[in-house]
Amino acid sequence: MNENLNGHSCSIQPSDNGPLLVRGPVHLVDPEGNEFVVRARNIALCRCGASENKPFCDGSHARIGFQSVVRAPRAEVPVGAT
Repeated sequence: MNENLNGHSCSIQPSDNGPLLVRGPVHLVDPEGNEFVVRARNIALCRCGASENKPFCDGSHARIGFQSVVRAPRAEVPVGAT
């Protein structure tokens, strides 16, 4: 988790075949700097592009069969390191 907004932490986790799950306080703005009203501490952001409520997820990924499984690369241990 990263430190964000007055020392509070925030994490972003891509869900398998679904949205980005954002946990913690966030300040969400559009490209022009206009702020989206975020009333919940946890939100889901659309990754499939089919949401009628962008940038928020409305569950459309299930209807359209969106598929994406994202994994972070594993850190490589240098040869000879213990």
